[in-house]
Amino acid sequence: MLMRDRLETCGLVDIADRLEAGERLSFDDGVRLFEAPDLLAVGWLANRERERRHGGQTFFNHNIRIEATNVCVASCLFCSFARLKPGDPGAYTMSLEQAWDKLRQRKDQALTEIHVVNGLHPDLPFTYYVDLLRGFKRIRPDVHLKCFTAVEIAFFADLYEMSDEQVLRELMEAGLNSLPGGGAEVFAERVRRKISHDKCGTDRYLAIHRTAHGLGMRSNVTMLYGHIETAAERVDHMLRVRELQEDTGGFQAFIPLAFHPDNSQLRKLPAPTAADTLRVHAVARLMLDNVAHIKAFWIATGVDVAQTALWFGADDLDGTVQEERIYHMAGARTPESMTTHAIGRLIRAAGRQPIERDTLYNVVSMPA
Repeated sequence: MLMRDRLETCGLVDIADRLEAGERLSFDDGVRLFEAPDLLAVGWLANRERERRHGGQTFFNHNIRIEATNVCVASCLFCSFARLKPGDPGAYTMSLEQAWDKLRQRKDQALTEIHVVNGLHPDLPFTYYVDLLRGFKRIRPDVHLKCFTAVEIAFFADLYEMSDEQVLRELMEAGLNSLPGGGAEVFAERVRRKISHDKCGTDRYLAIHRTAHGLGMRSNVTMLYGHIETAAERVDHMLRVRELQEDTGGFQAFIPLAFHPDNSQLRKLPAPTAADTLRVHAVARLMLDNVAHIKAFWIATGVDVAQTALWFGADDLDGTVQEERIYHMAGARTPESMTTHAIGRLIRAAGRQPIERDTLYNVVSMPA
């Protein structure tokens, strides 16, 4: 059957035609894409849009992920990483020297990025975070610091009695270069009340990214999928991202994050299937016409599904990561790190061209 016939059969030919004409998709279109019975037809549309932007290029970076503390006052039901207070089983907080040693131990690696995400620790002084960044810059002045989610920025502002903008400015002065996208979960209020009621809400999350973009920083944005959210709530989430991007242009990548139920309070829920993961990436590519990159975070999806997602709209595999804890404490069975050579091999095996980038998507190298 020709693809046009498949699109007709599953009721997507009008969407295909509007995409071909460069028209923006609506909320109803997004819901239809989630509900369409032919996953491969949806993937074909997403791949067409992906290749218009990037051809076969697939991006990755040489980064390290550091989670300096998992002590966290929030009680997100999906989280297996956080511990409520110091001294709880499994709780930890690195000293500054311990965190800096993570970078010192990799002095011979051609790292371009440090990605820091933490729990919301109620007892650390703000100087801990400022000094953390300054120490990284002393060790590697050229490294890009992508640190602290909008949820963390909001927590700092409330705890230390500062404005969100003041927190961002002081961290930027200490070396902060961009924000990661974590903490978005799902923007719908119904979902947030049930799974993450006691942390930064949607409006503030988006406002912090707006402020960061206004200060000249770039950021990413995520969506946690595969738990209690509906297709309509997924589309609503994407459209709120698209709306802010229309105003600021500051989002670099949209990152679907697969829910992992193991060891969480939602452990009775099933994990999202590979088909669901591929569809989320595909619909994201089709709905987010003003966001340049869709990332398949191999730690969350699994390596095989991430490779397949490169034909379902995704054009980025994140990076080498190294020592990731959040997903692995939730039961992820993926490796904790990969070399740049291994990532390049996986991309080539998927029929794509690996491109090593820095955080801002400048080309570092094009592996043969």
